[in-house]
Amino acid sequence: MLRRILPVAARHTFYRSSISLQRFHSTGHEAPAKEETIKEKASIPGKANEILEAVLYGSKKIKEEDAQTHSKALARGKYVHELQKHRVRPDKVDEYIALVTDHFPRIANDPLNDVHLCGSWEVEIGELDTFFHIWEYKGYPGHQHTLARLKEDPVHQEFMKKLRPLIVERENNVMLEFTFWKTSPPQVTHGIYELRKYNLKPGHLLEWEMHWRRGLECRRQFCEPVGAWFAQLGGLHTVHHMWTYPDLQTRKTTREDAWRVEGWSDTVYKTVRLVDNMESFILRPLNYSPLR
Repeated sequence: MLRRILPVAARHTFYRSSISLQRFHSTGHEAPAKEETIKEKASIPGKANEILEAVLYGSKKIKEEDAQTHSKALARGKYVHELQKHRVRPDKVDEYIALVTDHFPRIANDPLNDVHLCGSWEVEIGELDTFFHIWEYKGYPGHQHTLARLKEDPVHQEFMKKLRPLIVERENNVMLEFTFWKTSPPQVTHGIYELRKYNLKPGHLLEWEMHWRRGLECRRQFCEPVGAWFAQLGGLHTVHHMWTYPDLQTRKTTREDAWRVEGWSDTVYKTVRLVDNMESFILRPLNYSPLR
């Protein structure tokens, strides 16, 4: 039975420990041994028991880590972010931009709403006629409170009536910030933005975060990140992160420079194998966007 349960190294440890104990019980004293061997044997029973317990019942360390949810282990915890994605009818893009330009700042600037608008962008490279909006709520209570107010707001209801005919498809995801990557406050760069989307293999978010957190320091030498979030509701096992650059040429040279930094290639190697699918969108901010 033990041969089937224990790995090879553990079986050797377990059997050496068993032989040592048999000698002690049969002779009343330990067999002669060199000093280093005695020290090794002194710790063997504990190691063997620890290995056997881990195989049969699971590692104590893993149990302790599993006791915390991903949101507690990874998230900054102060805010809840919503990523809205709107695919607009090509012949209605101008009408759509005019509509959200008028209404979204109204939502964000209402002091009774517990929400801020991080930014609004139009896709320039990727899924064309598509728009992304990122909202920052004061936790889940702020999210609930704001949605409840908007449902009772006749101006917002009129906005929704005008919006729906313009859209081919829309989707939203509720996300949390990574602890190591605070979302940027409003700023004007007059540059382009890149939104990267990673669909991770289920169960690998903690591992991805560990490698990416280390590798981020390599990239920070050349440009400052805008934000990074992992999904809590909507498309699960998904990570989004955003960067800004003056232009595409600067993006190219920045990424090339990062590859020359020790540690970046290792980060890419260790994170790519955890990803099922990834996408990149080059975005241009709308005129009212706080990040633009």
